[in-house]
Amino acid sequence: MSNRLTAAELKAITARCSAARPGPWRSLVEGRDHTSGSSFIMVGQGGARDEDIELVGATPEDQDFIAHARSDIARLIDEIERLWAKPQV
Repeated sequence: MSNRLTAAELKAITARCSAARPGPWRSLVEGRDHTSGSSFIMVGQGGARDEDIELVGATPEDQDFIAHARSDIARLIDEIERLWAKPQV
């Protein structure tokens, strides 16, 4: 069995990424980033601000990972597509 990513898998990942609300997403952890309220992920900014994401039971590291995934996955998809488009030597 191959562990290589298939074109179909990349297409599904891209669809999930595209369906998520646009970024940037920012992790705000109570006690680390602010001192009132709860920890949450801020979605968008300024006039493009959307509803916050609140997580129950997540560690600050989990929350940071989820918030960064919005932009990290899009960048990784772009890099995979760039590498796949390169001629193989």
